[in-house]
Amino acid sequence: MNILLVGSGGREHALAWKIAQSPLLTRLVCAPGSPGMAQAGEIRAVAVTDVAGQVALAREIAADLVVVGPEAALEAGLADALAEIGIPCFGASAGAAQLETSKAFMKAFAARHGLPTAAFGVFEDAAAAKAFLTGFAAPYVIKADGLAAGKGVVIAADLAEAEGAIDACLDGRFGAAGARVVIEEFMPGEEVSLFALADGRTSLLFGAAQDHKRAFDGDVGPNTGGMGAYAPAPALTAGLEARARETLITPTAAGLTAEGLPYRGVLYAGLMLTPDGPRLVEYNARFGDPECQVLMLRLESDVVPYLLAAATGALSDVPAPVWRDEAVICVVLAANGYPDAPERGSVIRLPDGDPGEGVVIFHAGTARRDDGALIAAGGRVLNVCARAPTLAEARRRAYAAVDRIDWPEGFHRRDIGWRALR
Repeated sequence: MNILLVGSGGREHALAWKIAQSPLLTRLVCAPGSPGMAQAGEIRAVAVTDVAGQVALAREIAADLVVVGPEAALEAGLADALAEIGIPCFGASAGAAQLETSKAFMKAFAARHGLPTAAFGVFEDAAAAKAFLTGFAAPYVIKADGLAAGKGVVIAADLAEAEGAIDACLDGRFGAAGARVVIEEFMPGEEVSLFALADGRTSLLFGAAQDHKRAFDGDVGPNTGGMGAYAPAPALTAGLEARARETLITPTAAGLTAEGLPYRGVLYAGLMLTPDGPRLVEYNARFGDPECQVLMLRLESDVVPYLLAAATGALSDVPAPVWRDEAVICVVLAANGYPDAPERGSVIRLPDGDPGEGVVIFHAGTARRDDGALIAAGGRVLNVCARAPTLAEARRRAYAAVDRIDWPEGFHRRDIGWRALR
């Protein structure tokens, strides 16, 4: 098979790493790719939102399958454009991807289909939004409606902070993504990420993980796209997972089909494990980042048949995926200043040779300078992942590898996995 993988981050590098291991693969092209992804496939400089360019590239390489990594490509309509010319695409249509690209759409969909989630309101007027806050007790959850690279959510400790977050959102901090603000009831509990594949007719659970959103140790600092993850997640028991499938995954896939938006791709449910059971925090229309990295290291099965089955309506023909009986952890190395103003251009020196037993390093935001030096080119820059028989050993291996990386201009958390290890 010839496969086009769209994207350039750590999630896409992990997918490229796993796809490259498939005996079904003939050719893998990554667009726009990264220095790390160049080790797994060919690199072509086509932007993820250049729909015409990506479609032309898919035609050029006679792609049997296009795998879309980032949500921006889905919002731009890449899956729709590929459907028009008959190229199978692992990725939701722009309409179905509104589950992620518009929090207001997702909350209204949840209300229509009886999905367990937090009470909410959607506003374009700051005064009305602030008045709505009086119906809740602190802390307050304030979200930009559209895509904000994982940084559009504020958990405000008091009324003043909540009102400031509303003003910042509606005053343009997130551009068009903040034209509307969503205010939600705060849900107590642990948050976990549950993944399922969907093909427009059926769905199949595809792993779970737990990530760390706050920038600094102890879960303090601003929200980020994710500073680390681990799997399995002990908090998500088999019983809770089954309940989440029954109350969220299955009715969501069926509801989208009923509304004329059949979902093909990965459905990522952010769950809050509340005293009343799993409740929906958010849906994403793509693999989590950095959750995808730990899933790919744990996945024993060949990933390609699952991606193709979801794209072609054949999930009922594939068995449940097989997972390694091991733990995996991912530590994110970010550029100083992330998430607000990451510093770019600093040189990164990776260790020569094998990074360590069970360790894989994925590139999340890197580039090559003209002289060949590896430099930081994003907010989250590297993902150091490790697999081991226990989570404690996986974490030891990961941090041993992190400590061998020479990059003074970066930072990372030292407590990834603390909930499972406490």
